[in-house]
Amino acid sequence: MVFNFKKLASIATLVTVMSTLCTYPSPVAASPLVPRAQCAATLSTAASVGSRLQSKYWNGSGWGIFWTDANTIEDFYNLMLADGSTTFDVADNTRIGQLALQQDRNAWISALNGSNDDAGWIVLSLWKVADYRSTHGQNAAPYLNSASIVYDLIAAEWDDSVCGGGVWWSSAHTYKNAITNELFLYISASGYNRFGNANYLANAKKTWNWLLNSGIRNSQGLWNDGLTSSCANNGQTTWIYNQGVIASGLGALYKATGDSSLITQAETTLDATINHLTVNGILKESCDNANPTSTCDNDQAMFKGIWMKHLQFYLDNVPDRVSKYQSFIGAQESAVVHYGTGSGWTVGNVWYAPSNGGSLFTAETQTSGLAAHVSAAKYGPC
Repeated sequence: MVFNFKKLASIATLVTVMSTLCTYPSPVAASPLVPRAQCAATLSTAASVGSRLQSKYWNGSGWGIFWTDANTIEDFYNLMLADGSTTFDVADNTRIGQLALQQDRNAWISALNGSNDDAGWIVLSLWKVADYRSTHGQNAAPYLNSASIVYDLIAAEWDDSVCGGGVWWSSAHTYKNAITNELFLYISASGYNRFGNANYLANAKKTWNWLLNSGIRNSQGLWNDGLTSSCANNGQTTWIYNQGVIASGLGALYKATGDSSLITQAETTLDATINHLTVNGILKESCDNANPTSTCDNDQAMFKGIWMKHLQFYLDNVPDRVSKYQSFIGAQESAVVHYGTGSGWTVGNVWYAPSNGGSLFTAETQTSGLAAHVSAAKYGPC
């Protein structure tokens, strides 16, 4: 395969950048952002990765499983909103799109099967398609209405009686965890910014207050998976996506309130990710084992791309912080191209090791790579 290498012309150059990022400095004040258009070359790479995702993994109604399909939809429409294309406008044909067009609460309840974190990803995908529809002068109402239905299902799962609050992970009411509540924070704050609904803002504020005092964040500044039955930090894996979704939620809440302490809180975790969850400056999930092979499942293989996407969403709301993270974003995208990409624009989940070291190659790893490119097109070097 012949690559269109844009920013880093050689592996040697990539290694130089990686080695620089390996000793990523403590947080520093960001210099003023110089606005620029999205990087056309990086968007072109994203389109190539997207084309491979569609040609290799599309099954007629989706690409993988329910929650990962929500992210794939969001990533495709994020790309099309960035490059102005219509190439991947397939949402209406997906299971999620078909449910959206029905606008039927009971159908959503059945499809979600009590999974409140899945529901959060669904809301984000529905909003992104609605943005695309509105941009193209099309009817966005079914997607917006369905997003409201699903949001209300999540909000109804808040429970003050156990661990002092928080949304349950599922309708089984056995676990309160980071990702479900981080997503509820983000969609609540974003919902307020979109619609001006005071209930959304109240939900965002109470969710952040609960998360801040929950004990789920550890002494490194990273968020563990969730709480024990006695409401203590369970010490489980600090999955990379947890560290990104909290930042996007705090960025959206900052936009809603102007509270600058939220920037500090977000960047405590973003910087902890860079300092603790990387190898030579490149994101490494705990299961991304290059030798002999990755042990990630399909869910986990998507987490790094989600982190990249939610860093993009954080910076959308806090644009004067772009320069602080720009080189790191660029290094991730270049690592995906040089290290994580195989033949025919297939993308694996191991980004930090040469020759796709031990990578899985699935719809989810492809989507993760797509998210990295779209994020870098907006906020990486060009």
